[in-house]
Amino acid sequence: MRPAPTILHLDMDAFYASAEQAAKPSLRGKPVVVGGIGPRGVVATASYEARVFGVRSAMPTAQARRLCPNAAYLSPRFTLYRQVSEAVMELLHELSPLVEPLSLDEAFVDLEAGGVPAETAAVRAVGEKLRRDIRSATGLTGSVGLAGAKMLAKIASEAAKPNGLVVIEPGTERELLGPMTVRTLPGVGPATAETLRRAGIHTVAETAEAGEAELVRLLGKAHGAGLYAMALGRDDRPVVAERDAKSISVEDTFEVDLTDRTRVRAEVLRLADRCVQRLRAAGRSGRTVVIKVRNYDFSTLTRSETLRGPTDDPGVIREAAVRLLEAVDTTGGVRLLGVGVSGLADFTQEDLFAQLATEREAEELAKAAPEAAGEGAEGGEAAEDRPRRWHPGLDVVHEEYGAGWVQGSGVGRVTVRFETPWSAPGRVRTFAVGDPALRPGEPLPLVGGQPEGAQSSEPAILPKSLSPEPPASAEGSESASGEEMSSR
Repeated sequence: MRPAPTILHLDMDAFYASAEQAAKPSLRGKPVVVGGIGPRGVVATASYEARVFGVRSAMPTAQARRLCPNAAYLSPRFTLYRQVSEAVMELLHELSPLVEPLSLDEAFVDLEAGGVPAETAAVRAVGEKLRRDIRSATGLTGSVGLAGAKMLAKIASEAAKPNGLVVIEPGTERELLGPMTVRTLPGVGPATAETLRRAGIHTVAETAEAGEAELVRLLGKAHGAGLYAMALGRDDRPVVAERDAKSISVEDTFEVDLTDRTRVRAEVLRLADRCVQRLRAAGRSGRTVVIKVRNYDFSTLTRSETLRGPTDDPGVIREAAVRLLEAVDTTGGVRLLGVGVSGLADFTQEDLFAQLATEREAEELAKAAPEAAGEGAEGGEAAEDRPRRWHPGLDVVHEEYGAGWVQGSGVGRVTVRFETPWSAPGRVRTFAVGDPALRPGEPLPLVGGQPEGAQSSEPAILPKSLSPEPPASAEGSESASGEEMSSR
């Protein structure tokens, strides 16, 4: 344990939902839920306004809709979230060379390694400045915990939510932890908590009082001894700067079970291509290809094949994934498919003979994928000729009205609200799903993207039809009303 609270834990507040509220003025102050929007979807993040109704992360979206039917339910926009995350991580690296990212919105920082004095006042000042810098750079808020150990710093940041800072002074750990539930401690999930409950152990104080021997008897040597140390506030885990990925994978859950073998194969090909894109974006290669199949009855199986050497060749990885799929019975229906690559390396070991032998088949499979996927498939150049799937929350651009986002779609129509992060709540218009003037867009910056001289009440990308004669105030009042209009 450190004698000063020099370990910082940052956790962005309701990250995905807050980013969506920052990007969409009409949703600010309103309940927002981000996650899978289909009948099998799961909540990724809920805004604090939605949490009042009981909506939580990892909850089925269907249950969330029952609890909070008036919330905005949006599909994730990971391109935007990664952009914001990169800006936040840059600020953390300015504080110390030892930054341990846990996810896009969460990280530990060793302030001592960054030369911050081991004094409470100094680390508190650093934490407060970090919160201000994050707000300035991203427009979002984050909560900061400071303590002498990673476990305690994370507990402190949770206590600081939302948009706060909590410092746990060394020597006060046991007093603070004592009344907390055992689920507060790292590694205590539902099963462990139930085992402890049956033994009459409910709080951290009761865990410490039980003693190491009793915990070892209940949970085993490694888990019991570790849990006892944490109940006493002891955690000597260091902040690790590099958390090297062991694998890269992608997976999709389908709204309706896939029973057609050709469609399943096409989806595996599409996932393999997405996996290769991530692999190359990370500058990595891999030698083991893995597929994951979850059946209609929730039974899940994986199959893997190890190649002769690491590769990032899409043809090789597609071929291996399809070969693995051939050994799996999917006739009962598939609800989830995944493709991954492990055994990562930062070089490729090309096998030219294998590539030449499979090149023709890989090309045939690639050509067959869009045809087999049908209108519901995504990706591939042929998809441009099919109706697009307009998921709620996604960015769009209209040739006449400018930038906006999808509010919803159905029965051949798509409803779009035209607004930007620096505008007032915008107008709503409805189009045919195949309107040639409407196309997918890219996320706009949450801060710093407003054109010079533009008023905050006006959209940043002005529609071509906007006449310059009417005064800005009149146009602003119309935008603010959010009046629904239709373009037929």
